Amino acid sequence: MKPLGFLTLLTLLSFSFINAQTSIAGKVTDQDGLPLVGVNIVEKGTSNGSSTDFDGNYQISVFDNATLVFSYIGYNTTEEAVSGRETINISLTEGMLLDEVQLVGSRSPKRTSTDTAVPVDVIDIVEITTQSGRIEVNELLQYAAPSFNANKQSGSDGADHIDPATLRGLGPDQTLVLINGKRRHQSSLVNIFGTKGRGNTGTDLNAIPASAIKRIEILRDGAAAQYGSDAIAGVINIVLKDNTDKVNGFINYGAYNTNAPGDFPAGTPNTDGNRLDTDKDGNAIGSDKSVDGGSVKAGVNFGAAIGNNGGFINVTTEYVKKNKTLRPGFDFRRGFGEAAIEGFNLMVNASVPLSETAEFYVFGGRNYRDTDAFAFTRNDGNRVIPSIYPNGFNPRITSNIVDNSLSAGFRTVLDSGWKLDFSNTYGMNSFHYYIKGTLNASLEEVSPTDFDAGGHNLMQNTLNLDFSKYYDDILEGMNLAFGAEYRTENFIIFAGEEGTWGTYDVNGLLITDPSNQTQPTDPISGELRPGGSQGFPGYGPANEVDRGRSNFSLYADGEFEFTESFLLSAAARFENFSDFGSTLNGKLAARLKASNNVNIRGSVSTGFRAPSLAQIYYNLRFTNFIGGDAVDQLLSPNNSPVTASFGIGQLKEEKALNAGLGFTASFGDFTATVDGYYIKVDDRIVLTGNFDAPQIPNVEAAQFFVNGVDTKTTGLDIVLSWRKTINDSRLSAAFIGNINDMKIDKVNNGSLDAETFFGERDKGFLLASAPKSKLTLNMNYSKNKFDAGLAFTHFSKVELLDYQMLEPTSDYASFEDKINQSTDTYDPKLVTDLVFGYQLSENLKLNIGSNNLFNIYPDQQDDWVEGGGYWDSVQMGFGGAYYYAKLGFSF
Repeated sequence: MKPLGFLTLLTLLSFSFINAQTSIAGKVTDQDGLPLVGVNIVEKGTSNGSSTDFDGNYQISVFDNATLVFSYIGYNTTEEAVSGRETINISLTEGMLLDEVQLVGSRSPKRTSTDTAVPVDVIDIVEITTQSGRIEVNELLQYAAPSFNANKQSGSDGADHIDPATLRGLGPDQTLVLINGKRRHQSSLVNIFGTKGRGNTGTDLNAIPASAIKRIEILRDGAAAQYGSDAIAGVINIVLKDNTDKVNGFINYGAYNTNAPGDFPAGTPNTDGNRLDTDKDGNAIGSDKSVDGGSVKAGVNFGAAIGNNGGFINVTTEYVKKNKTLRPGFDFRRGFGEAAIEGFNLMVNASVPLSETAEFYVFGGRNYRDTDAFAFTRNDGNRVIPSIYPNGFNPRITSNIVDNSLSAGFRTVLDSGWKLDFSNTYGMNSFHYYIKGTLNASLEEVSPTDFDAGGHNLMQNTLNLDFSKYYDDILEGMNLAFGAEYRTENFIIFAGEEGTWGTYDVNGLLITDPSNQTQPTDPISGELRPGGSQGFPGYGPANEVDRGRSNFSLYADGEFEFTESFLLSAAARFENFSDFGSTLNGKLAARLKASNNVNIRGSVSTGFRAPSLAQIYYNLRFTNFIGGDAVDQLLSPNNSPVTASFGIGQLKEEKALNAGLGFTASFGDFTATVDGYYIKVDDRIVLTGNFDAPQIPNVEAAQFFVNGVDTKTTGLDIVLSWRKTINDSRLSAAFIGNINDMKIDKVNNGSLDAETFFGERDKGFLLASAPKSKLTLNMNYSKNKFDAGLAFTHFSKVELLDYQMLEPTSDYASFEDKINQSTDTYDPKLVTDLVFGYQLSENLKLNIGSNNLFNIYPDQQDDWVEGGGYWDSVQMGFGGAYYYAKLGFSF
């Protein structure tokens, strides 16, 4: 059945279920009788919801036997059974000491997202997952947060398996991720190819199950003075679900349209060595499939109360299985597309009350993924053994990725009124490579075709002691906080089996004495047959690393409401790293209520990011395909004598200056936040270009991690939202926009050649970390049991420099002509998402829809593109239209 026919059938079926509903109206106030604006009202066990207007009024249509849940940041959540009533007025009480909600960016319990001195997005994960078929956290945030960007990669080794994500166009490792306010560990992967964040590590957000998340808070402001290293671009705080006495879950199935529009030549290669057909217009129509990349995702979340004093345990399990997507590629890249994934998630969040003012809490989980992606094709020559692969072969880079995390702590309120929070957080990421459908050419006919290629681990353990107290009788309110943190990290590279990294002589013996052992050659070209597993050479004993470091920090911050209109916050943080020394950073932020409806806010801060252990110690010999030609390269560790011999210095911390200015406004059904920002980062850690390395055996080029560039980023974040209830119909619209411009102030090449050190092509990848602008308009409508969502996302033009930049300048009229010839321009694109939902019964809801409904792709390029396909990983990616159906359940 064709995808659209299947969706049409589901739509017709969904309207066959009808149950009686009642329209409820009312008003929500605080303890003093003042109306509360923006209170969330949800029909328990469903995604049916509404919110209060400027006068605290609301209206919602629910089933006759429904229970309404009223929730508002800083107030106790209240449940109220309908019981035949048509009017329900509610007075919410301020949260109890242990239940107060604190937003990231403010340690005061009295702030809301529009009341803070810095921009904070609060994203209701239930709402956006209901209105989208996207199955991973990165994908969800790409279209829900103004300056968040993430795309699937292809042909980028480990980055095909863990998506690099950016905030405000900075590096993946310049955004700090927290879970329930506690620091989340990073991935052990460092990006080394043509991806976002080349030379950077990052946190794997997709290791966190979306169905375990209550909300996501995104602080779009520099926060190193509050939270420490990595918070230059901002902070993402993921708050886990804590609901009880309810089971909910979903089953989601979707697939991609294989019809990639473009002018592709007949015989465009497909992944398994076959050829893709083309239609009369030259558009690829795949093999014999109209869809691919089929994905199934299922999740269950359930909670139970512990005791009678607010304790709980909430458990989430998720399973995902996604097949590869295959898109047109060149002859040296027959397997261009997204990786296959099979994974299982488990996440637990629990709290055990010890008294009325004390609790023990624990949360954590395990994520396992088995992934499978194609490397570049080996068609012939010295890397192919015809007796094993007569027609060449596509090596497959597969991996087992494991993320484990566990946080445990104790919270209490001391007799003095100070809150104490003592916690320990452990996290570990393991990335283990297995190379399949490959060979070690130096072993010739006796080579295995599968190898254990080794991998890397990163462990992080963080011990925190935090104190805070809110004084409602000083000024108009004052919050003080201080604390200490001790963190240890350990980075490991472990070797794979000998065949994955070794080079063998004509007798099949490992070469240990090159002067007395003969390496096999290709009988046609006479070239040496290279060692190591093709596709990914694997880690050997020479690559092994086991290094650690520790970090100690002290912080203090305060928020002072001098008047009802003026708020000032200040923070300072001292950090000492065992491997490069100390740093001190500070922050000032202020909010002025210009009127009852308008706030003006601004901030200025200094920040830093310590070089990751992976950036200091990572090393690998690998094969890079440059314009279709295989080049053997060395990525040398920063602390190596080899690195020093090229004139590369030891890594130091990145240093940042952040400034922001904006306003928030709320007028009845309409709210707005507009925030401008300026971010200056000195000594950014990047990956250099390719240095000629004739002095290193079996290597043509070498690369290094360096504090290579200074950058300035300016931009504007815009969030406009509107909600309206008319009788029993609910309408909402949100405009989410980001305008971002990064400039490279300086390349810190010293006496080294600037084009080799960090040339125009390298600059292009850094500057294209995000489109210059991303503008999204989301519109939703619901009535009774039916709802619909329509979204338009506009991505601005993106320009990259391809591999022609590595060609001799003498082949072109001038260096400027080479830049012009090398520039790949991706014109602006508009992507449309559409979803329909229907409440089949009190316990079941069906959603059907499409992401990228009209099958929009980036502009087609030539064969110099980084990934070997016709597109780089820009804008909306290269997957095409995605059709899905999702069945949600609750009871």
